[in-house]
Amino acid sequence: MLKIAVLVSGGGTNLQAIIDAIDNHKLTGVTIELVVSNKDDAYALTRANDHGITGICIRPKDYADKDAYGRYLAEFLKDHEIDLVVLAGFLVVLPECFIDEFENRIINIHPSLIPSFCGDGFYGLKVHEAALARGVKVTGATVHYVDKGCDTGPIIMQKAVYVEPGDTPEILQRRVMEQAEWVILPQAIQNIANRQIR
Repeated sequence: MLKIAVLVSGGGTNLQAIIDAIDNHKLTGVTIELVVSNKDDAYALTRANDHGITGICIRPKDYADKDAYGRYLAEFLKDHEIDLVVLAGFLVVLPECFIDEFENRIINIHPSLIPSFCGDGFYGLKVHEAALARGVKVTGATVHYVDKGCDTGPIIMQKAVYVEPGDTPEILQRRVMEQAEWVILPQAIQNIANRQIR
C-alpha cells in the first residue's frame, strides 16, 4: 500500500479528485494518510474531515525560518510513514532540507504544459492569465517530480487542453482542472504505486 500525504493551500479540488478515484476503485493500492495545509481555513481540510482523513494545519509562520518548518514537516510525515508527498495546490516553496528527506518522492500538479508558464510567480489564475495573454491555442497540465528548482523536476505526465474563443482565466482554469488535472494526477499516483515510473 502506497501511503500518501496531500499538501494543499486552498479548496482542495485535486485532493477531491484523488479521493474520488480511490472511492471509485480507479486508484488502487493507495491510501491518503494525511492532508496537510499551510492555512487553517483551507476548505481542503474540510474535505479531508468529511472523508475520515486526518487533516492538519502546519503553518510556516509558526517556525523560526523555512528550514525549521521544513525539518518539522519532514519529521511529521516520516513519523506517519509517508511514501509519497503530493503537492496539490500547495503554495509554499519547500526548503531544500525537506526535498532532501523525500528525494524523488514528491510530485506536483502544475496547470500548464511545462516548460510553458511555469516557475517563480506562475500559480493559480496567473498561469491562465499568461496563457491567454500570449494567445496560445493549447494549454494543459503537468505532473512532475519536485526537485530544488521551481517547476524544474522530471515530467511524469502531461495532458493538453484546447483554449476556446471567449475564454476568461476563470473559465480556462476550470476546463484545465476538469479535463487535465483531475485526470492525470490520480493516474500518475497509480503509476507510481504500480512501480511503472522510476
